[in-house]
Amino acid sequence: MIYMDTAATTPVRAEVLRAMWPYLSNDFGNPSSHHSIGAIAARALADARARVAAVLGCRPKEIIFTSGGTEADNLAIKGIALARTALSNPRGGHIVTAATEHEAVLASCDYLARQHGFEITYVAVDEYGAVHPDTFEHALRADTTLCSIMLANNEVGTIQPIRELASIARSRAIPFHTDAVQAAGALDLNVESLGVDALSLSGHKIGAPKGVGVVYLRRRVGVEPVIHGGGQESGHRSGTENVAAAVAFATALELAAADRESRTARLSELRDHLITGILQHVRGAMLTGHPAERLPGHASFCFAGTSGESVLLALEERGILCSSGSACAAGSDEPSHVLVAMGVPRELAQTAVRFSFGDDITDQQIEEVVSAVHDAVRSLSALAS
Repeated sequence: MIYMDTAATTPVRAEVLRAMWPYLSNDFGNPSSHHSIGAIAARALADARARVAAVLGCRPKEIIFTSGGTEADNLAIKGIALARTALSNPRGGHIVTAATEHEAVLASCDYLARQHGFEITYVAVDEYGAVHPDTFEHALRADTTLCSIMLANNEVGTIQPIRELASIARSRAIPFHTDAVQAAGALDLNVESLGVDALSLSGHKIGAPKGVGVVYLRRRVGVEPVIHGGGQESGHRSGTENVAAAVAFATALELAAADRESRTARLSELRDHLITGILQHVRGAMLTGHPAERLPGHASFCFAGTSGESVLLALEERGILCSSGSACAAGSDEPSHVLVAMGVPRELAQTAVRFSFGDDITDQQIEEVVSAVHDAVRSLSALAS
């Protein structure tokens, strides 16, 4: 098997399993309990929070553990938007985002529009899926409550100019959130360097288990909780904390940050090898996303005259696992909303295939993938014609 779908999920790292195991066995306490086992759990949770904060360059109290990237996006967007408008404009404010965002961001904005009267501006992107700073700035208004632009796109891999966008928002005193789920392990996540007020992450993209995420919330930014109860996570997210998952997340994030530069260089080289091979040898192949400002280990294409799902099935028969876009939209008959927003015709967008890979990929496997894609597309195109 050649696994080319790390943008959907990654295997749990052995070091992460070892780190979390004690809190699934002997040290199983509730961190809110006032006895020895509870104290052990509380110390582990505090340590995990501090370790995550160290990677992001923030205070531990600014780190909130969640059930994943989707909840992190929901808390950041709904929480900040509702807190800022509760007194100043109870009928809702204005949010700026992009049509290429993850479904968790788009659905949160849609909820705020339907239930709380918010106006949403979806800034245009170019043919690579990038938001231009001038376009972004022109979308801001006096009543803009929040901006949310993802750091790197999960479907096409385009990296956004977040530092510049966040700087524009900060000059207007508008909070800026970025969904960094896909960027973790590939890009610098220092929140001061990025200039963001909120940032979302997901554990299963970096070698931690599914079901754990983090949202960074700058201390000065007010947040209305979206999950109510016992007031855990400094009152931002109620519910008994998953200590083992928090330890797993911190361990995975540290490991991803430790060798990020060397891993990024290698995966970028392999990515370019894959892109060059497919564009040279596969007739009708079109690269989607920015040709240079894109994630390492990530390449996405449209194959005219085929069906993306048919290409996936043909590749899986040869032991190659990839995807036709976002795993969160699997099963939808609609073309990718990201590609449509980039101006790709709907029929062509339905031929999309995404390849994403991690540290274990080899040059030989890249060659095998190029060969397999060539054969699959040629056969499917012949059948279609």
